[in-house]
Amino acid sequence: MKALTWQAPGDVRVQEVPDPTIQAPTDAIVRITSTAICGSDLHLYEVLGPFLDKGDVLGHEPMGIVEEVGSETGDLEVGDRVVIPFNISCGHCWMCERGLNAQCETTQNRDQGMGASLFGYTKLYGQVPGGQAEYLRVPQAQFGPIKVPEGPADERFLYLSDVLPTAWQAVAFADIPKGGSVLVFGLGPIGQMSARIAHHLGYRTIAVDSIPERLAMARRHGAEVIDSNRVQDVTTAVRDLTDGRGTDSAIDAVGMEAHGSPIPQAAQKIVNKLPDAIAAPLMSIAGVDRTAALIGCVDAVRRGGVVSLSGVYGGQADPLPMLKMFDKGIRMAMGQAHVKRWIPDLMPLVTDDSDPLGVEDLETHVLPLDEAAHGYDIFQRKADGAIKVVLKP
Repeated sequence: MKALTWQAPGDVRVQEVPDPTIQAPTDAIVRITSTAICGSDLHLYEVLGPFLDKGDVLGHEPMGIVEEVGSETGDLEVGDRVVIPFNISCGHCWMCERGLNAQCETTQNRDQGMGASLFGYTKLYGQVPGGQAEYLRVPQAQFGPIKVPEGPADERFLYLSDVLPTAWQAVAFADIPKGGSVLVFGLGPIGQMSARIAHHLGYRTIAVDSIPERLAMARRHGAEVIDSNRVQDVTTAVRDLTDGRGTDSAIDAVGMEAHGSPIPQAAQKIVNKLPDAIAAPLMSIAGVDRTAALIGCVDAVRRGGVVSLSGVYGGQADPLPMLKMFDKGIRMAMGQAHVKRWIPDLMPLVTDDSDPLGVEDLETHVLPLDEAAHGYDIFQRKADGAIKVVLKP
């Protein structure tokens, strides 16, 4: 089959790789009909190379048709149309029973000291071949796949794999008070949907970015927007809109590659040029994240407020403004999204023909799988108005 493979930092290629096969009774094989490029895929593209091997298959936002099932896949049947969550979880362990699917004890990567396995996401998370491919082996298929109805286009349901549950969790973890306000830092796909979900739930939503197309998209879905290129200081701009206090909550939807962090950005580039045997241990103990968005959230949230992190971070010793965080009494919540936990909340919204979250207004580029490298390039550079790139194998 054809699949997108990682070769080196900034170098991904579509290659022929072996077809996936059933390896365990709880496996299924899915023929991929749509698969998206995630903002966290860009971390693999540029930053997390030391944890990848040449030829690793990328991608963790797929959906398609079940082609084959193992003997222990529950009610999953050949022909089912399914979305595949990015985290691989069993549904029955201690963590899964508590809705903490991203910490599943069945697929937890204890040798790496990490949580549940993820599709297409490095040695840290199981090195499971990903879904930017023609076919995908799905472990724990008795629980993971989300059945969706026939009829509507893939894009109505595709974002249940990651974007929508991650954004819903970001808003839930932000613990916005009734009638309260939230600041969303970064308007990539997660930031866009976080802002829409917060607005849908009745909260005042302020969103920050510097890209005109992203600001325009957020504005047409109800957010007040701040163009960081047009204000002298984002924190001051937020306070000017909120009686001088700041928002009740803030969501960091950017993560480790935030603009405005020149020294960590240079460190990331240097580390990626080192041999893996040196770079991987260094990243495991050093502070190598670009934390401008996180610091922005800490600055702009009101005293006693909540900062919710949905952006991915990878450093172990990132400097944080602990004095300010303690003095302001800020609470923080974070982590990989527990995808299946949030599906009951989201399914009624994506099956509603009125499209209350505007899922049909997120995709900006549809490309054949063969053009995946181009998709990564424009998404990483924020070129050609790229906000969400969907690949069609």
